[in-house]
Amino acid sequence: MSAPAQLATGVTQLTASRFALVSYLPTYAALLYLGALLAARAPGGGIEPSRALSRLHGLSGAALIGLALAALLLAVLLHPLQAPLVRLLEGYWPHPARAAARCGTTVQERARNRLARTAEAVTAHPADAERQRMLAAAWQLARSYPPPPVPLLPTALGNALRAGEATAGSAYGADAVVWWPRLYPLLGERLRAVVDDRRDQLDLACRLTVTAGATALLSVPLVLGGDGWWPASPAVLLLAARVAYRAALAAALGYGEALSAAFDLHRFDLLTALHLPLPADAGAERALNRRLTRYWAQGVPLTDLAYEHGHEPDPLAPPPVPPAAPAEDGPR
Repeated sequence: MSAPAQLATGVTQLTASRFALVSYLPTYAALLYLGALLAARAPGGGIEPSRALSRLHGLSGAALIGLALAALLLAVLLHPLQAPLVRLLEGYWPHPARAAARCGTTVQERARNRLARTAEAVTAHPADAERQRMLAAAWQLARSYPPPPVPLLPTALGNALRAGEATAGSAYGADAVVWWPRLYPLLGERLRAVVDDRRDQLDLACRLTVTAGATALLSVPLVLGGDGWWPASPAVLLLAARVAYRAALAAALGYGEALSAAFDLHRFDLLTALHLPLPADAGAERALNRRLTRYWAQGVPLTDLAYEHGHEPDPLAPPPVPPAAPAEDGPR
């Protein structure tokens, strides 16, 4: 492969990677917007886009590479903060924000109660339209809010993710949070691709939400005193953050469905990998899975647990010789 082809392949792989999608591209877009605003500021306080374009044309190739590397470095530094950013949007807020957390939890509780009342409004002979509305409310309630007594979080995103964690595997006695690190490596290739894709969608939408909101706040002092539509650009970014949050909520619902599918299809693969006998019925399965959950989560010892070791063939041993077929009796 020639050098240009190798370079093109490397660039394609980088831009298609999770790091580029979730971390680099949103960071680069935010820095590009803020840098353009800084370059467009005129001495009198106005904003002149032509001024930014002229400064961009005046940059050397080394300066452009340096800016790209600076954006890459910032994206690398921010990448470990992806999980805390998601938890922030879920509603895991620090102690000083407890008042806001209580208000958010109250709002979420009222929304859940409205859905619950709609789902339970069944008459003796409900009309088709009413039945469809009831079924839709019940379906949305199960996907968007965790079942009692699981506590609610102050955001819709947090409750949707908590509902997926509480629902996946619960019918089989498995705790999704505890089981997932052990179950994920055993997923099939196609299902793992679905899970990874939906997780990437969730992380990207969360990163866009935070990046757009932070960029809007940072751009406020840069657009003050500008003419035209420039002073309204922070509001546009806040609207984009709102849209990205709705996208994160939809991605969370899809991710919860993928978790449930993983437990439905591969929970027995984990028992086989642990060399445990497969349960004979649903009751035995729930009892075994609850014991495993308590062991992994709380360290409760597993006593009187029998293992089932399969006899795997030795790859270095010669293949077995099939028995000779019995001779057929000839005519007498």
